[in-house]
Amino acid sequence: MTNSLSVLAGALISVVSSTSIALSQPACVTQNMAVPPGANTTDKAAPFFIDTTGLDFKTAPPARDPASANYPRATELPDGTLPPPGAEGNFIIGPTHNPAPETIVKEGVPRGTTKSFTLSSKDSTIYNPGLIRDDVAGCTNSSIMTTVTAPDDKSHMIVTTSHPGIWSRTIDVYVPAQYVRGTEAPFIVVGDGGSNAYKDLATTLDNLIAQRRVPPMIAIQIGNGGQDAQGSQRGREYDTVSGAYAQFVEHEVLPVVEKNADVKLTGNPDGRATMGLSSSGAAAFTMAWFYPDLYHRVLAFSPTMVNQQWPHDPSLRGGAWEYHSAWTGPAGPNLISKAGVLTPADPPGVPLIVAAPTKPIRFWFFGGDQDLFYPNPTIPDGMHDWTLSNALMAKVLAEKGYHYQFLFVRNAKHVDRPTIAQTLPAALEWVWKGYPIP
Repeated sequence: MTNSLSVLAGALISVVSSTSIALSQPACVTQNMAVPPGANTTDKAAPFFIDTTGLDFKTAPPARDPASANYPRATELPDGTLPPPGAEGNFIIGPTHNPAPETIVKEGVPRGTTKSFTLSSKDSTIYNPGLIRDDVAGCTNSSIMTTVTAPDDKSHMIVTTSHPGIWSRTIDVYVPAQYVRGTEAPFIVVGDGGSNAYKDLATTLDNLIAQRRVPPMIAIQIGNGGQDAQGSQRGREYDTVSGAYAQFVEHEVLPVVEKNADVKLTGNPDGRATMGLSSSGAAAFTMAWFYPDLYHRVLAFSPTMVNQQWPHDPSLRGGAWEYHSAWTGPAGPNLISKAGVLTPADPPGVPLIVAAPTKPIRFWFFGGDQDLFYPNPTIPDGMHDWTLSNALMAKVLAEKGYHYQFLFVRNAKHVDRPTIAQTLPAALEWVWKGYPIP
């Protein structure tokens, strides 16, 4: 989830009528940030356990202690500093987050250009029709904040307000001043395009490219399909743990980018990167996970490595949570789909990263000490703690020998804007390490 997404507010007919409507509707519930009602926080052996170890509930979301036994060991850095260039593993930064100098326009640095165009679901094959969820006007995510889960499965949210619809999205393509027309260029695909989180991206790339710290790359910001979380088009694109979004980008976005921006994009996976925030951060990893032949480099801010997948998939009941951890529900066979038939997996319940051979993915990501914690009060499934999910990702990545850097950030909320301004240049440089710079 992100705080930047909103639904259209309904038109006010009159002061009297709007007051009448407000009185007839329940209070707008948009965020929980506390242990959901009826959650299991006492019996670790029972289904859907929520571990509150190391959480300070005086803040909302609760502040996490990086020394908690639930998190991997990390090197704490002096306030205001970042890991050395190229360093791998786990680090603790903060609490101060000043913008990096590379995010500021500098005189004499060649500036790239940005071209924009739109795509419609009417022109899509993979995402046509789109999804629209009916929420109360002016109350973001209202229909999923008041819904229920299946009687025997707290991870299975019932969403009845979602239906087919039409989406339109903007694509912004940054082309560096150093790009030579007709040549193949490395590029980075950016989910949730247009977000304020990326307002420094073009300037940062201008400066890093001029300093020869990253290659001259094309940056493709792709707007999401709309709304947020379960039952929305954005959730369908980003929270689904499959290769569908990568295929959408490959076959329906990149060819249009090449045509409209007059560029050629490399087919070399080592010259292709993905980036995102929150759910699009999870999608950035998913793109590389399912298609390591297309992407090797991933950068994510507060990635949603939790159970947000919808519709509920019995072959992957915990959604992105199952990248790093087993489903938290009752013990039983882990089902997979073979030729359209649900079949018990072997071995049962092993997380995706743990079960698979190590893939050629280089991953940079951060999570805040006040990142999201059960924002939806209706799904007490043991799989909606963003900070814990990112820490568990770091654990399994280390165990499998991945090249990664994870920052546990003090004094930082979900997709923390000051932290992004502090870390974006170093993160881009780290992600592109090893790629030749002309």
